[in-house]
Amino acid sequence: MSTTDYHTAGEPFRIVADPPVALPGVTVADRRMRALNSPDAQGLRELLCFEPRGHADMYGGFLVPPDDEGADLGVLFWHKDGFSTACGHGTIALGVWAVDTGLVQAPRDGAVDVVIDVPSGRVTARVHRDRGRTVAVDFINVPSYVLARDIVLSTSRGNVAVTVSYGGAIYAGIDATSVGLAVNPSHYRDLIALGREVKEALNDSEHAVHPSDPRLSGIYGTILHEDLGVVDGQVHQRNVTVFADGEVDRSPCGSGTCARLAVLAEQGRVAPAGPSMRHESIVGSLFTGTVVATTTAAGRPAVVPQVTGMAYRTGEHTFVVDPADSLVPGFVLR
Repeated sequence: MSTTDYHTAGEPFRIVADPPVALPGVTVADRRMRALNSPDAQGLRELLCFEPRGHADMYGGFLVPPDDEGADLGVLFWHKDGFSTACGHGTIALGVWAVDTGLVQAPRDGAVDVVIDVPSGRVTARVHRDRGRTVAVDFINVPSYVLARDIVLSTSRGNVAVTVSYGGAIYAGIDATSVGLAVNPSHYRDLIALGREVKEALNDSEHAVHPSDPRLSGIYGTILHEDLGVVDGQVHQRNVTVFADGEVDRSPCGSGTCARLAVLAEQGRVAPAGPSMRHESIVGSLFTGTVVATTTAAGRPAVVPQVTGMAYRTGEHTFVVDPADSLVPGFVLR
């Protein structure tokens, strides 16, 4: 079985273009629900994600047919704990991959849209080219919006105020500085611990219920951020997104950036005419977040978010399983 690996702003994305297991379904959202209950799909995910072939923070996707001819491809996103509903950094990587492989023909100069069906809906990776090279990708997501504000949680670090927002997945957001943490590698373990704690406290609550599609319910991750003010007309924030069960996004998190844009738009800090958002990760990589338009979704005000970044190919792998290997599908150390 072969894969092509990319990283987007430091976060890995392992692409399986031809999955060797059945992933049936009428739509990509349906295929995800079936994959969650498929021993074959879960086994393949674990094989590619767990050590020794992966690691606790691995991420990837199985390519599947799109819902209809309006999209170029479909994808089931996965991580060490299951199949996610959205993935912005993966969408950016898939845009680059689609152009690299010739699946979508791109101009030497200019831009081309790669349309992708994901479990949360139809998204676009707009691939920008300069003299035959891909130089940037805009991830244009599903409408994003705030679900709940000012939820006060009692945690091991004291009371925290939480905002829950949706950007293709549901996120709990907190200001890391309000509990004495900074978003930097020296606080890495404490950030993971608090992110897990907040997710666990809210995951089965009313705040984690998607208003129109129960398949999208549940807190996917906790975004711990610090506000760095306004720089060159952009709202500047640094964040770490702790998702699944303690997995850490090395990028600024694509769908998480969309969820943050919804919060900032409600606060009047970003808007279609500007300013935009400079979103920095725990490793210093950057996304630019922009509100393309305002709209309504699920009966509430929403934004159409765009996240701009870049992905780079890191390798092409052929994985094998020795029938005598007692460590299949592998293990996870956190």
